[in-house]
This record gives sequence, C-alpha cells and structure tokens, in this order.
Amino acid sequence: MTLIALLRETARAMVGMPSYDAYRRHMAERHPDHEPMDEIAFFRDRQQARYGGKGGGRCC
Repeated sequence: MTLIALLRETARAMVGMPSYDAYRRHMAERHPDHEPMDEIAFFRDRQQARYGGKGGGRCC
C-alpha cells in the first residue's frame, strides 16, 4: 500500500467513511451470490445510513 493510499484510508476512517475495498472483500467472502454496489452507490448508501437513513444499514 502506498503512503497516499494509507493516508486516504486513515482520513476516511477518521471521518467514519468505510472503505470500498473492504466492502468489496466482504461481499466476495460473505455474499458471493450478490452483485456488489458500484463505488458511487456505495458512497451514497453509507452517507444515507450515517446521516439520514432509517436503521444502521448493516447486512451482518
């Protein structure tokens, strides 16, 4: 992992933005029969769950 990628991931974790790469790994390992969201849909879903959604938005 490059320094920039590490800094980006750290900054996202600090503001509560989950990693798209971690989401893709989770989907591949735990839900291989489901199509994962694209990165834009993932970002919007996480924003909605954090700031204006009903419920926590977690699958597991």
